[in-house]
Amino acid sequence: MAEITAALVKDLREKTGVGMMDCKKALTETNGDLEAAVDWLRTKGLSAAEKKAGRVASEGLIGISIDGAIGALVEVNAETDFVARNDDFQAFVQTVAGLARASGGDLDTLKAADYPETGRTVEEQLTHMIATIGENMSIRRVQVIEAKKGALASYMHNALTPELGKIGVLVALESEADAAALEALGKQVAMHIAATKPQAISREGLDAETVKRERDILAEQARETGKPEDIIEKMLEGRMRKFYEEVCLVDQTFVIDGETKIEKVLDAAGQEAGSPISVSSFGLLVLGDGIEKKQEDFAAEVAAAIGD
Repeated sequence: MAEITAALVKDLREKTGVGMMDCKKALTETNGDLEAAVDWLRTKGLSAAEKKAGRVASEGLIGISIDGAIGALVEVNAETDFVARNDDFQAFVQTVAGLARASGGDLDTLKAADYPETGRTVEEQLTHMIATIGENMSIRRVQVIEAKKGALASYMHNALTPELGKIGVLVALESEADAAALEALGKQVAMHIAATKPQAISREGLDAETVKRERDILAEQARETGKPEDIIEKMLEGRMRKFYEEVCLVDQTFVIDGETKIEKVLDAAGQEAGSPISVSSFGLLVLGDGIEKKQEDFAAEVAAAIGD
């Protein structure tokens, strides 16, 4: 039998886009014949994964995994919502979310991690899934949140299970208060974040360039009114305050009661618990956010087909 070298496996992987373990198996089955191995992979439907790579994957699932004080969010995309309901795809997302806790929030580290009981990496297992299920997929984003002193809470919106859905949130509350009370509060704050999608916990956490750009735009709009500079400055203060109320968590109005600022909600909860409570960090992933989805015009396609 011919020796199956690492270089030969690498060559086959570059030709087909298939994972290392599947390439090695193909070469073993074909006695090291590279072209025969390509054909072997094609008969198994595996090399088709490469052809699917260019297709837009904007559906899929957000996965959440928490173990003690560390939690992770991952976004795994597929082309259709139908695949999101596939048991194998769901198991993959849940496993990847669990592995993500040790990634430090680095996507490349997560992709290079060993996928359990397969001999493949996470990225190689993804390629295997693409070939098996028949749609392009990608592991798009990962976030890791740690609650160093307090409690970690989560919420999943449009959930298929408590850990799988379309909008995932993790919230780390910092406090010496009772963990059970913190978790209940954290769940409510997480639900609020899913609804309002803040950019930062407070004004200090906002990107300085973003704030400057917003202020410049609002100032120009105020000046277009032709009012005196002292009036314009007051107008600008009011408009910036409204901006902060839209993008900063502690400045937002709590969606559950519709009237109390989150900052006041935390203060009141801290007084009741006998220890100050603050949000030290949060993670938020919205499925497909920022992906340009292809708009299908089926009427135009039918008309074109008739014209042909």
